[in-house]
Amino acid sequence: MPLLQVFHQDFSVGSAKCKTKIGEKRDTLSTRQSRSISRRQGHSGLQSGMRKLLPTALGIVSILLPTVQMTHIFVYGTLKKGQPNYYKMLDITNGKAEFLCHARTVEKYPLVIAGEYNIPFLLNVPGKGQRVQGEIYSVDDQMLKFLDWFESCPQMYQRTHILLEVDHGVGEGTPKMGSTTEAFVYSTTTYESEWLQKPTFDNYDAYGDHGLHYVTREARD
Repeated sequence: MPLLQVFHQDFSVGSAKCKTKIGEKRDTLSTRQSRSISRRQGHSGLQSGMRKLLPTALGIVSILLPTVQMTHIFVYGTLKKGQPNYYKMLDITNGKAEFLCHARTVEKYPLVIAGEYNIPFLLNVPGKGQRVQGEIYSVDDQMLKFLDWFESCPQMYQRTHILLEVDHGVGEGTPKMGSTTEAFVYSTTTYESEWLQKPTFDNYDAYGDHGLHYVTREARD
């Protein structure tokens, strides 16, 4: 066979093999691209499904985990910052208490120190006494139950609503300075008549110069 013809045949065979390999590579590439597109579509479908399921899942969680009820409480005595029983507001075993702001009563009330243990009492006699300063806390149900017990409510104190003027607060969501807001307060209607003749205070301090030393529960007989 002439050399030229042999070369032509070898070239044709080589060209055919090359075309076959190129075709195989194209098929392989096409398959990979198809798989990649399929995976992307699968991921997209999964993400879309998750977005659709998310509101349902959040709804289930909100049902299983009920909303914590918070209540605003105005404290004016030994539960204030720096006072003998303030630590009880910080004790998480009693519940949750979050400081919101300083405030004072819109109306005047007699805040007196009375009894064997020199306890501060807010007499529920609006219009007498002074505008009383204190602090507003947001408390959960557990802390509210503890405070009811601690204040001997309703025997010694009664938990009632009171209108307050905000002095200043901290953080977001607290009432604005100068605005009015309502909160619960432990005042009393079960007091002795002579208590109305006692000196009144606008800002209770157990360590003040009144000389009436407060006796803690732990120190009482």
